Amino acid sequence: MFRRLGVGVLALSLAPAAQAPEIWIRASQIGYLPDDPKIAMVFGSGPLPQVLDVVAEDGRVTATAAAEAREGTWGRFSTFAEVDFSAVRMPGRYRLRASASSIESHPFAIGNDVFADAADAMLEFMRSQRCGYNPFLDVVCHRFDGRTAEGPRPAGSFLPAHGGWHDAGDTLKYLITSSNATAQLLLAHRLSPAMWKDRANALGQPGANGRPDILDEARWGVEWMLRLHPSPGELYHMVADDRDHSGWRLPQDDASDYGWGKGSYRTVYFATGAPQGLGKFMSESTGMANVAGRFAAAMALAYQTWKDSPADAAFARECLRAGRSAYALGRAKEGTQQGNSYGAPYRYNESTWADDMEWGAAELYRATGEAGYLRDALRYARVIGATSWLGRETVQHYEFYPFMNAGHFRLHGLAAAAGARREVAAFYREGLEAALNVAAKNPWHMGIPFIWCSNNLAVALATQGAMYERMTGARLFRALSARQRDWLFGTNPWGISMFTGLGSDSPTDVHIPWFKLTGRVVPGGLVDGPVHESIFGSLKGVSLSRPDRFAQFQSREAVYHDDWQDYSTNEPTMDGTASAILLMALQQAN
Repeated sequence: MFRRLGVGVLALSLAPAAQAPEIWIRASQIGYLPDDPKIAMVFGSGPLPQVLDVVAEDGRVTATAAAEAREGTWGRFSTFAEVDFSAVRMPGRYRLRASASSIESHPFAIGNDVFADAADAMLEFMRSQRCGYNPFLDVVCHRFDGRTAEGPRPAGSFLPAHGGWHDAGDTLKYLITSSNATAQLLLAHRLSPAMWKDRANALGQPGANGRPDILDEARWGVEWMLRLHPSPGELYHMVADDRDHSGWRLPQDDASDYGWGKGSYRTVYFATGAPQGLGKFMSESTGMANVAGRFAAAMALAYQTWKDSPADAAFARECLRAGRSAYALGRAKEGTQQGNSYGAPYRYNESTWADDMEWGAAELYRATGEAGYLRDALRYARVIGATSWLGRETVQHYEFYPFMNAGHFRLHGLAAAAGARREVAAFYREGLEAALNVAAKNPWHMGIPFIWCSNNLAVALATQGAMYERMTGARLFRALSARQRDWLFGTNPWGISMFTGLGSDSPTDVHIPWFKLTGRVVPGGLVDGPVHESIFGSLKGVSLSRPDRFAQFQSREAVYHDDWQDYSTNEPTMDGTASAILLMALQQAN
């Protein structure tokens, strides 16, 4: 028999007796490419089935797979087994079912387009985060962005800073995250150009415009970034601050006051490369190379994308000029520009910058062929090395952003010397091996710490593994990468896809005001993801609005709540979603 828990989650037991052990089967709710590792999990509090059937949509058993016991515990569960059904390659819709029982997984697909369709939905979420004109709401918001703080212009000077994307459930805008999102969207298109659909116009409204939607979205980011770099010596990194946290409202109704009246101009922060803040909390900034490097990478990728289009050639040249001048600012002020806070201690605590300068230099070399950029990229690659969050038990919020170094990947194919290519690949391998050691300590084989934005870390680890395979041809970390990816799509204790609207059970009560207030949830948004129980208990303003439907699956190791009041686990993020789009492109390209 089975009984239903929440939306689309089946909690299944072997017999109706109350004392009978409960058993759950978890697999990706999106599915798998035909050549993918396909590993599901069976777990419970007692004996587990030894064999699972792979059942087609018409009810036929098409294959069987053994359930191999694995050691470990998670919350109240003590028995786990892996089910490897990688031999099933025929496209179609399937379920996994314990032989001679009614215990089964949710349905999933095997096919060549499973990740292309997922990526298309993720772009829909990106459009819903647009600032300026928002196609989800069909309104214009934040028309007065913004007025400057610090920098060469008189304080309070007007600087056009409209556009860009709102940051998660807030309406702030960060170059820290948006530069990464823009660059990753452009890279995703370059890696798999045939993958993308054309369903929206440049404003994000329904209707084709002859350009892939991913390039419409990337250009929305590029154009905003150009406004933040109005002259070679100026780079602005943030619009608004935590004064934005003034209650739940739609973006067009934002009445936050930055000193020019409610709902009026918002502060635009100049990148000083030094500790900064207008309230009682100061950042620990040491330079600006992180934002300058990512800015340069995005602009050089934009040039590569549009330089051969007659209609866009002038725009491409503008992007290249901006990329060059921003990169020069980063070289002059090596170090990190952190986010600013005003009345609360939370901010983006980025501490690394050489990875961003490596990426910027590598893309500028691809754009220009100038040897100096290649020399810089190799130098910065050796400065950052394998430094990352991988293998660590905990890190500060966004400390090792962007969570994986795309610079190593983009430099690898440019390095003429075989030794340099091996060196760069070895940096990736060192991090992946550290993640393997972490993964061996839990039955889900997750190689990440369960800190705030853990889902972003899972995306990053899966991406680094996919990039390493493309760099070297070695499949050493393919299973590790697949487990991180499939965790995001439902192979996790809660049996939930971590993307809104994707899969048979996905987040519906997320921490985004315009979703909650309109009653509409846009598909494709990657939520922050599970955090250690102690983190959930320590954050200010985090609570639950109703009984937890996942209570029986929670553990000391990690908790997840589909509840709008838990911003620590259920807030979709713009930059995390953009990173997932890049991961989807890497899956498709493989």
